[in-house]
Amino acid sequence: MIDAANTTVLLYPDWPAPANVRAVSSTRLGGVSTASFSSLNLGAHVGDDPIAVNTNRQRFAELAALPAMPFWLNQVHGTRVLQLPTAAQTDLTADASYSRQAAQVCLVMTADCLPLLICNRAGTEVAAVHAGWRGLAAGVIEQTLACFQSPAAELLVWLGPAIGPTAFEVGSEVRAIFMAQNPLASDAFVALSAEKYLADLYQLARLRLQQSGITAIYGAEYCTYSDQQRFFSYRRDGQTGRQASAIWLQTSP
Repeated sequence: MIDAANTTVLLYPDWPAPANVRAVSSTRLGGVSTASFSSLNLGAHVGDDPIAVNTNRQRFAELAALPAMPFWLNQVHGTRVLQLPTAAQTDLTADASYSRQAAQVCLVMTADCLPLLICNRAGTEVAAVHAGWRGLAAGVIEQTLACFQSPAAELLVWLGPAIGPTAFEVGSEVRAIFMAQNPLASDAFVALSAEKYLADLYQLARLRLQQSGITAIYGAEYCTYSDQQRFFSYRRDGQTGRQASAIWLQTSP
């Protein structure tokens, strides 16, 4: 989707997903919010005008041609996966959603954390995952993969817009957590000092996926922190909006 300034409003994964699998990620462009939330803020929990957020959500749904309004998760950097469809609409606290039913939109919101969109090659299962470093370390990817009936070798994963490896500064304790889980995680950290490192969130996610047997991994081409024109970034701006990444099964190609 292109606006008048030839700037991308919606991003579409470049991956060999089945024709009936639809996936999209929003940018910060194309909405009605103002100030630090300018303009397509989709987060209702960040202090933005609720009317503007609702307008933005409707606009995103129309631009992305969503088959239905998604469940907007209450994300807490945990590992709970909401399986759709669900009758438990009163408890949307989760950091991933999964579905085998058509027209059920799996969606997560981010503003530096990593969104992962997952489908199987048969086009019968999809999931969306919100993964910051805490969620990655706690196992949110593994919990989501456990929902799939297909083996790992049949899964495709797209890594959406997240903070890039030259901008994500963490303490030595974060590196220690990942190193204790997998010594290969050392490749995802660059030392700035004895106590500070640059962390590659994309690489940390790849390691978790590869450990789980997944090799078809795509994306990892954006940096929300450095691309202020297109993306919200909590690390960069503090009070800011949220973009969304969504995936669903169409009833027909």
